[in-house]
Amino acid sequence: MRPLLLLVALLLATTAARAAKVDTLAIPSAAMQKTYRAAVVLPASYAKNKKASYPVLYLLHGAWGHFSNWLSKTPDKQLLHRLADQYNLIIVTPEGETFSFYLDSPVKADSKFETYLTKEVIPAIDQAYRTVRDRKGRVITGLSMGGFGAMYLSARHPDLYCAAGSMSGALELSSVNRSFTPDELAWRNNNMRPILGSEAENPTFFSANSVINLVDQIHRNGLPLIFDCGVDDGLIEINREMHRRLVYNHTPHDYTERPGAHNWEYWQNALPYQVLFLQQVLQANGVTVAL
Repeated sequence: MRPLLLLVALLLATTAARAAKVDTLAIPSAAMQKTYRAAVVLPASYAKNKKASYPVLYLLHGAWGHFSNWLSKTPDKQLLHRLADQYNLIIVTPEGETFSFYLDSPVKADSKFETYLTKEVIPAIDQAYRTVRDRKGRVITGLSMGGFGAMYLSARHPDLYCAAGSMSGALELSSVNRSFTPDELAWRNNNMRPILGSEAENPTFFSANSVINLVDQIHRNGLPLIFDCGVDDGLIEINREMHRRLVYNHTPHDYTERPGAHNWEYWQNALPYQVLFLQQVLQANGVTVAL
């Protein structure tokens, strides 16, 4: 083999040896009588550092999506690998189905994703991997529906997470403060109603479970928060309103608007900023992996 080709081969082999590893873990749900899969991105150091316990980022997908989206749909397919390696962080992308909103459905008995994420996924990950089995080593964020889920779950379960984020979050379920086109109303009826029920018949559920209406609970919890939205995103106004409400009730948070729309190019750009913020919270909690 020529010296140059040999050097290239050695560099590629070295890079591969240091690269993060991805597991696919089957996690059964007693609450839903189903088994779903989650992707688990392990930093390269995990295999060598047999004694360390690692912090975990739960990274939620959006509507129409599934657990593998963050690995398969970002233009840069190595994004999660690099972030896991850079911060010595386990990244878990659990299943949330296409329109669960990570809630326990009031009308569909086999859609209990709040219970699944909080009572079944976290224990399964903690049992399967060397994790920091405490809220101080656990953070959560997500995109669109997953942004809603991350903010919602962290608001309702501050005992499980030490920080939360949202990218392009669909932070309001209720239609009370919004006007919809006929196409948008049809979308809500076709996709949200089978999981969440009828807003006309159960307006309290939609209002009480909208993240935008949980700002007082979020204030009491005191979790560090980061959320952002693209200026060309159809969800920009609801994110601005969330920001205004948090400012009004004096809740510290990091809010950013950037160029971009509701797409993977935007989320690929946003995620590293969020992980940096979340990593700083973990470090403040004393959660670091010594190499």
